Amino acid sequence: MSRQLLLESCKKCTKRQMDFHHGLVCSLTGRHADFVGTCPSFNFDATAKISSNDALSAEDGLVAVSNTDLERLLLEQNYPFGLLAALAAGLIGAVLWGVVTVITNYQIGYMAIAIGAGVGYSMRYFGKGIDQVFGITGAALAVISCVIGNFLSIIGFLANQEGLGYFETLLLFDYAYFVPVMTESFGLMDLAFYGFAGYEGYKFAFREITEQDVTDRS
Repeated sequence: MSRQLLLESCKKCTKRQMDFHHGLVCSLTGRHADFVGTCPSFNFDATAKISSNDALSAEDGLVAVSNTDLERLLLEQNYPFGLLAALAAGLIGAVLWGVVTVITNYQIGYMAIAIGAGVGYSMRYFGKGIDQVFGITGAALAVISCVIGNFLSIIGFLANQEGLGYFETLLLFDYAYFVPVMTESFGLMDLAFYGFAGYEGYKFAFREITEQDVTDRS
């Protein structure tokens, strides 16, 4: 953990102490903070509250919570609910990608960014997660949704070309050719946009830590 993050935690602890020679130190040890994860002696200082409108990222916010609050946050996590919400968001985004691409006859790469944000925020809102699995899942689902969106657009073009229905083409497609077809249509821009989608799916999947979360309510 960086020195800056350790300082942010100490600034919110009642056990902080300013030393003339060393700066901000812990009054219990007389030294700079050197803990890993959360400090076992952390005691939130109500006079150093975070603004109610100022939410921290999961990484920064977890430094400021007490062990009691951390346990409560862990219990509030709902991975299955978050997973279902993210799956729904990803599927909706993939369908919209396919529809927009077929209608405009142009692949709008920025749809990938929208999908990544949608998946990530859905995971955050419904999952309330702070564990790494939420971010990893958000990133994976965002990328998979982009791939599905590209595939659905190909199905749409095939349907128009052959004069078939969209769902009929989806059922008649020989999925043994899925990988070759996707590989042939894949380009460097796709890689870039998939990367953006995965990053947003990861970043936005974690809950934000607010003043209410860092105040011990037990």
